[in-house]
Amino acid sequence: MKMDAKTARVKIWEELLKVARPDSKFSWQFSEFIADYEGSDKGAALLASTDMYKNAKVIFITPDNNLEKLRETAFRDKKTVVMTNYGITRGFFLIRPESIPEGKEEVASLLDGVSRYWKHQTLEQLKESVGHIDMLVTGASAITPSGIRFGKGHGYFDLEWAMLYTMGIVDGTSVIVGAGHDCQVADVDVTVEEYDTAIDYIVTPTRIIETRHEFPRPTKGIIWCRLAPGMREQIPPVQELWCKVHCK
Repeated sequence: MKMDAKTARVKIWEELLKVARPDSKFSWQFSEFIADYEGSDKGAALLASTDMYKNAKVIFITPDNNLEKLRETAFRDKKTVVMTNYGITRGFFLIRPESIPEGKEEVASLLDGVSRYWKHQTLEQLKESVGHIDMLVTGASAITPSGIRFGKGHGYFDLEWAMLYTMGIVDGTSVIVGAGHDCQVADVDVTVEEYDTAIDYIVTPTRIIETRHEFPRPTKGIIWCRLAPGMREQIPPVQELWCKVHCK
């Protein structure tokens, strides 16, 4: 019998505590951030060895702690990277490979460092700048083998997908990758909501799992009635899309 999500989350976080690295702000409060962990560099190397990564020219990478090495790798590999800050409170940013001086890739992989090299983009500007995002990589608090993330609950990645999809910057050909430690992959009964963005591949320090899920990609854009309180007011690209509909 599969565990329920609440029980699984407790067990996962108990195991994660053994390998995780504390956050400078949230320490060990895994409900508030996606933790870095031992072997995240190996996961980044595994992903970088795949054809889907090598063929991707533009990659969206979330600002999660466990993706620092992947961001550094992407910069070294001269990928164009799209990011947000934590909570999307400053919107989307574009980092062109030529904007990072040689030897500064590690500094740029840090959230404090990347701000020296990124360029803020409205959704309209991002569409014009990159056209299409080939791959999206997000950290995960916990994830099922079928590619459904659970455990943290803020829903930022689902919102990012909704905004990018609305603008035509991502579509069904965009590959979605979830990164986590092996202990964060759990076969759990999870209710799948209409806005849940399923993962195509899970990358851990030891393996890449193709989920082969049958969940449809969310295509409704932002479901306004499901936004958490304050998101519309605090997230600039959400305001941008709101005005497209309501500020005419």
